[in-house]
Amino acid sequence: MQSAEAKFNKNTLFLTLKRYSSAVGDMEKTILLPSLLRDVPFDCEAADETCRDLYTNYLMLKAIRNTVESSLVALDDHKSKNTTLTKTLEPFLDADPEALFLFHLRGLFNVMSDLTKKTRSVTDKYLDIIGLAN
Repeated sequence: MQSAEAKFNKNTLFLTLKRYSSAVGDMEKTILLPSLLRDVPFDCEAADETCRDLYTNYLMLKAIRNTVESSLVALDDHKSKNTTLTKTLEPFLDADPEALFLFHLRGLFNVMSDLTKKTRSVTDKYLDIIGLAN
């Protein structure tokens, strides 16, 4: 039988993923003309090459949602990245497995929360572009 804490963490992870998926769904329903997002810079401190436009972010956020929902990760791609990660994470591999799991779980929550915020930001900027901002 699962402890109450394990059920809470499972439900929280599920809700976090669902929140992201819902935000992307809202973004897709709101943004009827994604081409309006082309060449509109996303919030960046410096205007450099790593700063993507809103259209690129729109496509990326949709692609990530599809990966999250379908749980499809290429096995060959995972193996090649895993060897690189193993070399850089060698000091952490001797750590307590539970602590390592919690570290990665917190990281997943942070990533999904950031992606949800970016999704809402793209939607808000689109509404601002078409003149329907709050």
